[in-house]
This record gives sequence, structure tokens and C-alpha cells, in this order.
Amino acid sequence: MRTQSRRRPPGALLATAAAGTLLTPLLSGCWAGAGGLGGGDSINVLMVNNPQMTELQKLTAKYFTRETGIKVNFTVLPENDVRDKISQDFANQAGQYDVATLSNYEIPIYARNGWLHELGPYVKKDPGFDQQDILAPMRQSLTGDDGKLYGEPFYGESSFLMYRKDVFAKKGLTMPAHPTWKQVADLAAKADGAESGMKGICLRGLPGWGELMAPLTTVVNTYGGTWFDKDWTARLDDKGFKDATRFYVDLVREHGESGAAQSGFAECLNNLTQGKTAMWYDATSAAGSLESAKSPVKGKIGYVAAPTEKTRSSGWLYTWAWGLQKASHNPDKAWKFISWASGKEYEKLVGEKFGWANVPAGKRASTYDIPQYRAEAAAFQDQTRAAIEGARPRDPGVQPRPAPGIQFVGIPEFTDLGTKVSQEISAAIAGRQSVDSALNKSQKLASEIAKEYEGR
Repeated sequence: MRTQSRRRPPGALLATAAAGTLLTPLLSGCWAGAGGLGGGDSINVLMVNNPQMTELQKLTAKYFTRETGIKVNFTVLPENDVRDKISQDFANQAGQYDVATLSNYEIPIYARNGWLHELGPYVKKDPGFDQQDILAPMRQSLTGDDGKLYGEPFYGESSFLMYRKDVFAKKGLTMPAHPTWKQVADLAAKADGAESGMKGICLRGLPGWGELMAPLTTVVNTYGGTWFDKDWTARLDDKGFKDATRFYVDLVREHGESGAAQSGFAECLNNLTQGKTAMWYDATSAAGSLESAKSPVKGKIGYVAAPTEKTRSSGWLYTWAWGLQKASHNPDKAWKFISWASGKEYEKLVGEKFGWANVPAGKRASTYDIPQYRAEAAAFQDQTRAAIEGARPRDPGVQPRPAPGIQFVGIPEFTDLGTKVSQEISAAIAGRQSVDSALNKSQKLASEIAKEYEGR
């Protein structure tokens, strides 16, 4: 999960989005061959422009179309734009796109609104796909309220703590395999200034429900806080939420990167790669870049579990997955594409053609048995799998939750709420207001959303 979606109007319910009143305008974008409604021997696929997807695009004609005769017309867009375009097409059930990349945030919501094809019947007819090989948290996160399957993961991630092993060795510091956040803060203070210009830790401070709020919400969970209790009462002014936010803001202000209020995933990745920070808590998917052949820190990074306080684990769960639109004109052909793109053989194909570190991993248990992958990803693959398998999307904290999600709340309004709250907290990181002031404003925003759900 790299960036936040565009801001939505407060209280926007996607269930009524077909009327076009609650979605941002359809955006023009970068077209890659989609041409109207799917038909005949072609399907239309709308997907995010992440590197894993662009590699898929390069392989499709030669290795999927040649074998099946099914042409795939891709539309590839940046994350914010693709979310807008997907929500518009799926909400209206226009059927322009058969398949789209959706995350475990959208899929349960879309399923609830009747916008997705159930995939269970296709899985039963396709034993070679091996659904049980999909890691259990991924299967669970792509299942609707009705217990039916609505998505198949393309790749998945959790979160963990990354640190410079060589810097820690020079300073005589020891990183626990399962650190607490208090231990991390102590290590950040000791590692601060270990090398010229190096800060102790990098943490996201950039506003956005998918930027700052992703790591911070995992800290809130393990500190005993929650956005909403089981009765939909907003709890952003409770002790757990306040303690976690104060800790996070203080840590990044005292020992974090310069310009933290404008630092997101990309900025922290650059900081760790360029030797500007000793630690970084973020997505497991970052490890592939850190251990790439051209990375100046390849072999220098250690990877340990996401820090905790009151919970056994705290890593988030995120996947880019394939969703099949209910209004698809070619659902059978669309499933063949999904089965291929999320299948075991596709992972091997990527490994052979682009290198094993590029495999869209984090979704299948069998991936971690491939000798070539284990060798290429030896520094981080065990920790990544453990983080994903330890994720608890329906029970991430110390109290019952009214909606699924670890680093988000699985309701349509969270994109707007999370972004507005992140702006307040980012302002606290920048020193423009206190944490108490930020959370008082945030509590009022969350309470307005809570009114729409009370009694459900």
C-alpha cells in the first residue's frame, strides 16, 4: 500500500455511488489498448501501474494470449486515478472492464454492494489453481460478509521493521527479533547520528489514509486503541489512541527524518537506501528494492517483526488482487486470466524472465518453497511470510471491532476520514499544533461517521 486515494465527500456511501453523486469525476488517463465493451475473444483489464503489473502486461500476449486465444486489453493508471476509474465503472455496472485490480480494502465493500462476481464456483472447476495454497489471511481478507470469495491476490504484503545491521554492530546495539515500540524508541535514540547525517528512524508523516495512517494505525492497535468500538462509538480521544499517536509523533520529531511531515513510503525508502536513516518501519514489499542488485545497502539490512506493545503481532495486511465485475460480458474468459495471473506457473515465469526477486510474492505458500526464490530473497522472505501469516485483519487489537481491517477501517467513508485525520496528525508532526488538538478535531470527524452506523 503506497499512496492514499483521492479525498471523498464525508459520509460517502459507495452503495449509492451508481447515481454518480458520491464519486470523484471520471479521470482521463493513460490508455494501453482498451476499446469499449469486452466481447468475443478479448477481455478488458483495468489495473494500477505498479512494477509488478507492468511486467504482467509485458508477458501476457506471449504467454497467455498465445495459449488461450484470449486477447487482453489493458488500461494502466496511477493508483489514485485507477481507484477513481474502477469505482465509477463498477458502481454503475457499466461492464466496460471485466477485471480490475482491487485491494482487500475495496473487495468486501464492493461485494456487499453486489458489484463483483463470486469466484468460488470458478475455483471449484479449476483444481490446478490450488486455492488452499493462497495464504490464509489473504483468503480471509478477500472474502465477503456472506462468506463467499470475491478476489484472488496478485501479490501481498505486511509490515516489518528494517534496520542497518552494520550500523548497529558498530554501535554495539542489538535488535530483538520481536521488538516493542519502547525498545525501538531507545534504539532510535542511540542510532541517531551513528553516521554523518543519519537519523535514528524513518516513519511516514505524509498525509493520506494510505500513507501516514497505515503505519500509525498499527501502532494504535498494539497500544490498545481503536478508531471505533464494536458499537460504532468513535474512540480517537481514548487513552490507547492518544498514547500511540503521542508516541509516534514524538519519536519521529525527536529521532526521525527531516521533513517528516512530507515523507511517505518513497521518501523513507530513499532515506534508508541512501544511508540517511538507521531504521524504517514500513511495508514488507520494500525489501525487494533494498536487496536489489543495484541497491547500495544490499546485504546490510536486517528485518524483524513489526513492533508491538499489547498485542502478539501488529503488522498490517494488504494485497493487490483481481476482482471480476458482476456486469462482465466475458466472465469465463476473465477467470482464465485471473487464474493465470494469480497462479503458481506465473510466478515461475516472472522469476525466469525478470529475476526471482521480482516475483509477485506474499500470496502463496508454495512460493516460499521455490529454491531460486528462497536464495534470491533469503534476507527477508521468512520474515515476510511470518508477518503475513501473523496478520489478523478481523481482530487486530485488544477489543472487538465493528469492521475488518488492520491499517484501515473497512467502510467506504474511511478514505475521506482517514485522510482528514492524517492531515491533522501530520500538522502535529510539523509542529503546527499539539497532538491533543489534532485528536480533538479528529474525534469530531469520526463521530460524524459513527452516527451513520450506530445500531447496525
